Amino acid sequence: MSASGGTKAIVAALVANLAIAASKFVAFAFSGSSSMLAEGVHSLADSGNQALLLVGGKKAQREATPQHPFGYGRERYIYAFLVSIILFSVGGMFALYEGYEKIKHPHEIEHWYWPVGVLVFAIIAESFSFRTAIKESNVLRGRKSWTEFVRHAKAPELPVVLLEDLGALVGLILALLGVGLALITGDGVWDGIGTICIGVLLVLIAVVLAIETKSLLLGEAAGAEETQKIEAAIVDGATVTRVIHMRTLHLGPEELLVAAKIAVQHDNTATQIADAIDAAESRIRQAVPIARVIYLEPDIYSEAEAAKGADPEATPGGPAHPAADH
Repeated sequence: MSASGGTKAIVAALVANLAIAASKFVAFAFSGSSSMLAEGVHSLADSGNQALLLVGGKKAQREATPQHPFGYGRERYIYAFLVSIILFSVGGMFALYEGYEKIKHPHEIEHWYWPVGVLVFAIIAESFSFRTAIKESNVLRGRKSWTEFVRHAKAPELPVVLLEDLGALVGLILALLGVGLALITGDGVWDGIGTICIGVLLVLIAVVLAIETKSLLLGEAAGAEETQKIEAAIVDGATVTRVIHMRTLHLGPEELLVAAKIAVQHDNTATQIADAIDAAESRIRQAVPIARVIYLEPDIYSEAEAAKGADPEATPGGPAHPAADH
């Protein structure tokens, strides 16, 4: 996985979550707090999630094969999707069940200093992990808002770690509130309510991650800025006069497929067209380095054909810019 995959943020989150999970289970053993048990399972699930992201990054680096000619870049999307499923099932659903059981059969929290101390320690540790994820994300985020970054990032690891860390911090605060209210009132039901809130939070985060990674698995096009750069790089004004229509597809976070039908002059020779295509490919790779698989098909642009509108059978899904098709 490249540096843009957020390896540093993943490792930081993994180390923090393993330490936090151990401390939460110890606190649960001494206090009997259901919030501690739910949070311990949550941290354990998060640790497994980060391990999955690292495995996905490693597997994505495999060379292309005859059976998989475009490589294994999408492995990272698959493992990120698995993370959302684990977060939903192991983290969220377990917390909801544990919270329900605690509300149904409440009992007082024993040795209150254990859960409170562990929660304070966990908040500090998660804050460092979250800070690392934010710092790594800012390198790629640019001027995008955080919502736009999570929704449109092609590398899934950083959005996953960001949302996990955010969920962990909010969950810890909810657990602390639940434990605190249970101690103040002497009613263990508050501990169960805090656990329910943690479960709802984890399920919501898991759903967001599943939706975003599903979109990546289906195949997303290049962003608007990259698309404009590619189109500008294709046209040289001499041999290649315009882009008739173009498709882009992310084969992985750092690998883009570009397929375009380009307009050439009707009196160009085959050699001139071949040279122009080679030059266009070079310009594309210079403008957008992740454009590694490029297919350019020369054609003669016809105003009359363009006026007829798009031919949905010409390219799967129809042209990206119907008015410019021919």
